[in-house]
Amino acid sequence: MFDISRGNIANQKELISDPLGICFIAQNDNNNGFVGRFKLESHKQFKGNSLVVGRQTGVVYYQEQDFITTDGVLVLMAKNDFIKNKDIGLVITSALTKKMFSFSYTNTVSAEKLNKVKISLPVKSINKGLQPLVGDDSSRPLVREIDFTFMEQFIAELEAERIVELEAYLLATGLKNYTLTTEEEKVLEEFENGKFEWGEFRIEDVLQWQSQKEIDPLKLEELKDEREMMYPFYGQATINNGVISYNQLTRKVLNNEKARPTILIHSNNQNIVYLETPFYLKDGHGATSVLQSEKLNRTNQMLIVSSIDKVIKFKYSYNYKATKIELKNSIIKLITQNNQPDYKLMETLVSAIQKLVIKDVVLYADRKIEATKSVVEAE
Repeated sequence: MFDISRGNIANQKELISDPLGICFIAQNDNNNGFVGRFKLESHKQFKGNSLVVGRQTGVVYYQEQDFITTDGVLVLMAKNDFIKNKDIGLVITSALTKKMFSFSYTNTVSAEKLNKVKISLPVKSINKGLQPLVGDDSSRPLVREIDFTFMEQFIAELEAERIVELEAYLLATGLKNYTLTTEEEKVLEEFENGKFEWGEFRIEDVLQWQSQKEIDPLKLEELKDEREMMYPFYGQATINNGVISYNQLTRKVLNNEKARPTILIHSNNQNIVYLETPFYLKDGHGATSVLQSEKLNRTNQMLIVSSIDKVIKFKYSYNYKATKIELKNSIIKLITQNNQPDYKLMETLVSAIQKLVIKDVVLYADRKIEATKSVVEAE
């Protein structure tokens, strides 16, 4: 199905940035591997509608546009250009991803190994061959071919379902309204013109450390209590917002029973999570800080978390962990009034920025819904 090749970029630092240049893809878990746009120069160029596989990570990406990539990446170019569009590319990416779990850092992917991998795809049976003779009741031989039309229809149906869910979510959360208020317009203008006052604060002066209950994952079964509600079980992973699973456990190991706005900071990887529910916490030998404040809410936390993230990601690492003592004394910058954090102004600014960002999402959803209605009415 594929011709397999590799990129030829050994040193990313030598790339020259160019906003109008070619896409550069690397093996990372974010943004579909997209790093940025750079000058093509003498780098090996690959056509769009190809798949990319990280040799160390085993992560599979579909690439719609032409791109360049590193020598640590395998590029799967479709023979006979059978990947005609993004929908087909996504189905095949999903099918191949299911086969990647056997690979790891100690068993990396190679072209030789990939050539032995078999994937499952939808097929259709078609009649092929000579017409039967007159009076011959036998049918022409049936041949199975990959059903690309089904793939396109399947993705279209999934997309339509997700758009409906997105529309419902936007309505339920009030995010569908992207019109700026007079106050929000004023705050945005002041922000863009640098009229805000910013102050420096220790994290401990803004957020209060809470006691916590941690759980050994091996003891989940003995802690199970089906009379209790289902709550998230948090670890220190960066994926899925840190949620490992959802469980019904005895109340004695439950954190944040009153469902207060809460921030979790993991010292091993500097990952930050915001939540508003009771939760269980994986035993990390005290590596997770649980923080709360009477002033904290869903809106202003976006600015506060961003400020914390900017500081600790730069200052700490796995070898120099963000211990609780270090975190308490870390300095962050917040918008102020009279030398105190101005939480109301933070909320207004975040609300305005959120509306600017969500506007494109709302318009996209509206366009997709109208397009779906047009197709249904035409049928």
